[in-house]
Amino acid sequence: MAAPGAGPVVFIGLMATGKSAVGASLAARLGWPFVDTDQLIVARHGRISTIFSQQGEQAFRTLEARVVAEVLTDAPEHQVVSLGGGAVLDEGTRTLLAGARVVFLDADLATVRRRITRDRSRPLLAGDPVEAWLRMDRERRPVYELLADCVLDTRGRTIDQLVAELIQQFQLTQS
Repeated sequence: MAAPGAGPVVFIGLMATGKSAVGASLAARLGWPFVDTDQLIVARHGRISTIFSQQGEQAFRTLEARVVAEVLTDAPEHQVVSLGGGAVLDEGTRTLLAGARVVFLDADLATVRRRITRDRSRPLLAGDPVEAWLRMDRERRPVYELLADCVLDTRGRTIDQLVAELIQQFQLTQS
């Protein structure tokens, strides 16, 4: 785990838990750059669902690991990064996270249900999105918890409340 005050702030957690929204809000409040690795992948390689359908999940994971490594290697301390939900499955990514302040955004099904059932662009939620999300939660939660310097429960909380808690917990200041 990163020492307090060291490395970028990196958000991890399942899809639809708010990593991009909370990360962008934190970065804006601090005046820090924000990087969403999923957005970088889309900008460079096209839609994630297309990559999955044409090349498969493993090809996507390879692209994802490269983009995450590029963003996190020598990342400035005053930067906020949002990782895709499955990025932590890569061993290299987990190693790079040791140099960051890692925030696990935790949510329950009730919090994300509307988001995951109305968004048909997420290939890992094809079929029954609720069952798929719950399965991923069971499989990935131990990894998220192991990597996290901070676990934020998003249930019933606003983005502003979560950002305020992070600023206080990590003693973050504007750059």
